[in-house]
Amino acid sequence: MSEVVTVNPTTTIRAETSLADPDTCKFTVSRTVHPGGPFFFDTSQRASGSPLAERLFALDGVAHVLVADNVVTVGKQAGASWDGLRAEIGAAVRAQLLTGIPAIVEGMSIRNTSGRSDAPQASPAMIGPPPDLSGDVAQRVIQVLDRQINPSIAAHGGRADLVAVEDDAVYLRLSGGCAGCGMAAVTLSQGIEVAIKESVPEIVKIVDVTDHAAGTNPYYEPAKK
Repeated sequence: MSEVVTVNPTTTIRAETSLADPDTCKFTVSRTVHPGGPFFFDTSQRASGSPLAERLFALDGVAHVLVADNVVTVGKQAGASWDGLRAEIGAAVRAQLLTGIPAIVEGMSIRNTSGRSDAPQASPAMIGPPPDLSGDVAQRVIQVLDRQINPSIAAHGGRADLVAVEDDAVYLRLSGGCAGCGMAAVTLSQGIEVAIKESVPEIVKIVDVTDHAAGTNPYYEPAKK
């Protein structure tokens, strides 16, 4: 499901609910929300000190937030509904943009009672040093991609690569003909996700970190003016 919310005459926000993960919605803004990143917040404590993340975690049902340049990806709690929440998130992003204050305060940190730093962190699945893919689970996922998935989608000029494995989640990046393809979500949910979960039962979640808006195929249509 896709919605376009007008922030002002020159700024729009497109909300795109993931078909592969219905609890995730991507909000693509026609201007920069915060340069760099992505910055990942999985608790309200980590969000503390970063204005946009604080606004979003103040909404009932928000489970995690990922901010990267002009994209804000929000995950909701399993029992929450996107009805109403999607509009509230768009309004929160709009309000933050109107303040002119940086959405993320990089380097801001707080301490919990154990003394561990809970600073807002960029997702290790997407930036920073290359994640270690030498582990057993990662190698089995790579084997599924190399033997089952990539030979099939190569016929369409596509490819899927493992970016990282974090706990029970796999982060994938699609490229070639799959980047920006209108059928990418179907390929992910009905093909890649099924194959990985069947072969690697430890994995329960597949996350697509592809920038589909930058692809050559019409995955995201330009917002109507």
